[in-house]
Amino acid sequence: MSRASNLTVKPLKNNRRGKRVNDTPERMIRRFTRKVKKAGILSEVRRRRYYRKPSDERNERNNRIKREKAKNKNLRDKKN
Repeated sequence: MSRASNLTVKPLKNNRRGKRVNDTPERMIRRFTRKVKKAGILSEVRRRRYYRKPSDERNERNNRIKREKAKNKNLRDKKN
């Protein structure tokens, strides 16, 4: 499977509503920034900035899952 098919970014809807009533440029920039963050574009760009071998990505994902399982186990043990 190619890396290009792993794109997880939700596309921004290109609705050109333009300037709203009493909308300042700062508010428009803030709204645009919020949409970009919600779509995950910047985090995806940062993640794809450098090539990472598929095995490294797989190892990191497995390590993250192990950490989460250990954390959940510790939380369960503390409750009992």
